[in-house]
Formats: sequence, C-alpha cells, structure tokens
Amino acid sequence: MKEIITVIKEQFEHIGMVFRMSRYEDKADYQSHYLGLAWQILNPAIQIGIYYLVFGVGFRQGQDVGDVPFIVWLLIGITAWFYMSSSILGASNSIYKQIGLVSKMKFPVSILPTTNIVSNLTSYFPMIAIVVVTALFFGINPSVYWIQYFYYFICMVSFLFAFGLLNATITVLIRDYHIFLQSTIRLLFYISGAIVNVENRNLPDVAVKILRLNPIYYIIDGFRDSFLSREWFFEKATYTLIFWGIVLTMLILGSHLHMKFRAKFVDYI
Repeated sequence: MKEIITVIKEQFEHIGMVFRMSRYEDKADYQSHYLGLAWQILNPAIQIGIYYLVFGVGFRQGQDVGDVPFIVWLLIGITAWFYMSSSILGASNSIYKQIGLVSKMKFPVSILPTTNIVSNLTSYFPMIAIVVVTALFFGINPSVYWIQYFYYFICMVSFLFAFGLLNATITVLIRDYHIFLQSTIRLLFYISGAIVNVENRNLPDVAVKILRLNPIYYIIDGFRDSFLSREWFFEKATYTLIFWGIVLTMLILGSHLHMKFRAKFVDYI
C-alpha cells in the first residue's frame, strides 16, 4: 500500500510537468505535418467512417442496434476504444521510449505513462463532442443518466493508469512484451464491444458473462449506458466490484514492480 501511495503522490506533485510534457509530445509528433494537430481528430474520424461502411452498411446493411442508430452506437464505443488502445500501447512504451531523458534527468519515472494518457486526451475530447452532436442529431435527448459519464471517465483513467504503469515496467524488463501487447489489443478490438455487439452474436450465456469481465468492455458498455440512458452503474454491482478489483490488483502489482526496478531501468535497457 505504501508503494501505491508513493506512486499516486508523485502524479499529483508533478501534475504541471505531466501537462507540459504531454503538450510537447503532441507538438513533436505532428510538427512535420501540414495539418499538424488536426490529424488527432481526422485520423480517428476517417477510421470511424471506414468501420461504419464495413460493419454498419456492409454487414448490418444499416440496421439499428435495438432502437439505437448503429452510427451512434458505434461512435460511443469506438471513440472510447481509440483512446484506450492508443493510451495502453503508448503508456506501455513510455519509459523505454524516454530512457535517454530518464538517464539524464532526475524526476519520477512513474509520470511517463500518465503523460501519454493525458496527451491522448487532445483527440479524445473533440471526438466526445462529435458523439454528443451525433446523438442529438439522431434524436437521443440528454437525460440524468448522462451524469454517470463522469464516473465511467474516472473508471477509464484509473484503469489506464494502473494498466499503463504495469505494462511500462514489464516492457522495460521484457522487451518482447510490447509486441505481445500489440497482438492482444488487436484481439480485444473485436471482443470488447467496440464494434461488435457480443450480446447479440448468439453466444452462450457463459461466454457473454466471461467477455463482460473484460475491464475495457465494462467501460465501453458503461458509456453506452450513460449516453443511451439504459441503466446505472450500481445496477450491475457484481461487474462493478470485479472491475475495481482488477484495477486495484493491477495497481498493486504495477506499483510494486515499478518501485522495485525503476532504479535499474537504464541498466536493463
């Protein structure tokens, strides 16, 4: 528990550095592009268009998901997915990528995964605005359920921080782990509910319940619960407790490994 407190304390004590480094990363990644930071919105928007044509028009032939237009259902899920997948992969490689900085400057290495998570918010928030506008356009009116969006946003950031810290540490210790993680993310894309409604795929109830244990599924499904006014998070208490149990377990393990090995990161690389 002491290690968790230390890591979390470092995030708040250096929050200013986190935001400065995230802005620098944004500018550095797109400085040679004519459209610059606009690509942070254009790139996911183009991909969403492709997925809608393939899955919405091609496979589903424009059919709604229940009484919800497929484009709205897709946007809610895939916007969260793009943010989480890019943050997971970016955070996992954050320490290895910045090892030159780590070896020359003295600062808490634990903020590097957080920096990547914050940096990706630059594209996430505009996409959420697009989700809201699209939902309103298709006649989905705001309701009190929309308030719990903030709860699921906290869930998402907490999961990404705990998972990112763990992944970043393991990636330094075992370089092949990052490649394994990339392959796993590709698989999770299809079983996390981002573009495929796993509850309507004629799967056995046991298989659906197992898939719902996935933290990413919990978050994506929670955003849909919020925007589509379906149910409150406390109405699925079992999955909520399992989600926070998984996050806490990853945070304990990630904090322990990080504090144990971070003084030797340069040696490992």
